[in-house]
Amino acid sequence: MRLTDEITSIKGIGDKTAGLFHKLNIYHVKDLLLHFPRDYDELKEPVSIAECISSCTNPGKADVIHAIKATIVKSVATKRVGRLSISSFTVQDETGSMDITFFNMPYLSKTLLAGRKYVFRGFPIRKGLHYYFEHPQMYKIEEYQKICGLLHPVYPTTAGLSQKTIIKAIQTVLQEVSDMEDYLPSTLRTKMHFLSYHEALSTLHFPNSKEAYICARARFVFEEFFMFILSVKALKQWNENQKSDYPYHKCAEPDQLLEKLPYSLTNAQLRVWNEIQEDLTSDHLMNRLVQGDVGSGKTIVAILAILMSVGNGRQSAFMAPTEVLAKQHYETLQQMKEEYALAINPVLLVGSLTVKQKREAYEKIANGEVNIIVGTSALIQEKVIYHNLSLVITDEQHRFGVKQRETLAQKGIQAHVLVMSATPIPRTLALILYGDLDISVMNEMPSNRLPIKNCVVNTGYRKKAYAFMQKEIEAGRQVYIICPMVEKGEGDMETLENVVEYTEKIKQYFDNSIQIAALHGQMKPKEKNEIMGKFARKEIDILVSTTVIEVGINVPNATVMLIENSERFGLAQLHQLRGRVGRGKYQSYCIFMTAKEGAIERLEVLNKSNDGFFIASEDMRLRGPGDLFGIRQSGSFQFRLGDIYQDASILKDAQTYAELVFEDYELRKEVDYEGLWHYFDSILAEDIDFIGI
Repeated sequence: MRLTDEITSIKGIGDKTAGLFHKLNIYHVKDLLLHFPRDYDELKEPVSIAECISSCTNPGKADVIHAIKATIVKSVATKRVGRLSISSFTVQDETGSMDITFFNMPYLSKTLLAGRKYVFRGFPIRKGLHYYFEHPQMYKIEEYQKICGLLHPVYPTTAGLSQKTIIKAIQTVLQEVSDMEDYLPSTLRTKMHFLSYHEALSTLHFPNSKEAYICARARFVFEEFFMFILSVKALKQWNENQKSDYPYHKCAEPDQLLEKLPYSLTNAQLRVWNEIQEDLTSDHLMNRLVQGDVGSGKTIVAILAILMSVGNGRQSAFMAPTEVLAKQHYETLQQMKEEYALAINPVLLVGSLTVKQKREAYEKIANGEVNIIVGTSALIQEKVIYHNLSLVITDEQHRFGVKQRETLAQKGIQAHVLVMSATPIPRTLALILYGDLDISVMNEMPSNRLPIKNCVVNTGYRKKAYAFMQKEIEAGRQVYIICPMVEKGEGDMETLENVVEYTEKIKQYFDNSIQIAALHGQMKPKEKNEIMGKFARKEIDILVSTTVIEVGINVPNATVMLIENSERFGLAQLHQLRGRVGRGKYQSYCIFMTAKEGAIERLEVLNKSNDGFFIASEDMRLRGPGDLFGIRQSGSFQFRLGDIYQDASILKDAQTYAELVFEDYELRKEVDYEGLWHYFDSILAEDIDFIGI
């Protein structure tokens, strides 16, 4: 079996099952091997029934999974309620007893006999003074002893595709694949004490301990960072050799806008604008990042750069990560054109336009009839021919990555590049990750911005939160609710809130006059754009979403955000999510809800500060290798495995070795660039393409 073989070559996978794998973008054996677990279910030693029950301090399902070793007291009783079959029985040990319930498993009355001992594993449930397990995992004593202490992988999946099927397929491939190559040079593997590629891959899927997992993961995280930094360094070297044969001259258009604006720029905005002007009028091409919190005023600085381009008779391209945000940027430019009599002529280019609309836009772009082209990645399609593109602006550039940004820049003749990001990253890491760019930090907020009011609460405050949302909606405002999961998880992720079930649950709480909708990354792009568009037009009152709304949507009317299971996210990502509110003239609020008592102290950082750079530094300080389980990776630079905060030390190691490779010809010869480039087309997150310089 080879890595390039289709997954139907794996025993037990027919066309129907292959279709389910295709929904996860798994088409070949290589894709399956790089479908890493999203979490691990750690099978711990059984506890006593008394200890299990003590974890249920409140009515409902506990948030900790337990295994108990207990004896069945009496035979299983089965009854039917409509079409549902319910089997129940009692178990006990020397410390107490509790009930077990299974659904639609009537055969248990014949197989589970009184007096036999089993291990039952699940989330204990309390109802009044009654404690029970509902549909727990069940093992024979000797079976559980064999797997106790191991980490069982939990994979991203889709409806109809079981964990068992995925695990069996990966185990088969690991045994049979014959062409696994080690892309990293042996010098580096020895120096970093890395496992071989095959051993690391096997361990990452099926670790026998946390320590083994950490070791295997470190190798793949290093590879992601290493290749990313190599590509950034290659781009930096290329940029430094690019002279500007047509430097801009200072013109009146930017100053005319500044005179007409009803507010003055902050000192930070003026400083960054001066840095941009110096770049544009120099003999080198601009490659600059403007990094600043949501609301710090990056967009107006970008518009000043556009006006300078227009004043020099050139075209500008403004690329946004989503259609909704691209349309909002386009509408802002149109509004400013009319309000301030600007000499601009923008056009919108996004995937949802009709064929006729696209053709008309292409013609206007090619003949120079328009001087600002606003859009999504549609801007870099082959059909788009620019008249004289010389300024490229990308919003939230980590959503595009190096390759797409460079592709757009190369569509112009010596195009200047300006990238904007609201993602807070400590400067020590930003210098590595944005190594091809000069960095401008906008660390001051306009005086008219109302700071977001925050609170960190446990789940007992949920009804109060809903009542507060109701008041805000009645006042004409809108609400975001963020869940960490799309659908119900497994193992210790079972108790996490998910978008699908949560949306239906809150529809029972709010009356029908309140419009509620769900949004998540598994939806088709057209469907996502429609929902975000409706929310922007105030046709939806409450949007229940995953982190897909982290960037790409600007709704000034949204004033409340509730983040469920907030302990599952990094602080920097929580801050990024919070930035979706507080964008208008109304007071805004963010509620960080957690069911985990120990998480409140960490989350208090967000309660005390709205400064993204301070929060990012605290995120890097508070997180480390011990946080590998349970905290979602940050929203910035979504590598498949690596997290720039949690893995900051690995990132710095990757930078050190990448610099050595760049400087040492003998080391460069050891690196299998072609293999690594091909490999990282798959291993990096699907929606980002960092590689390909």
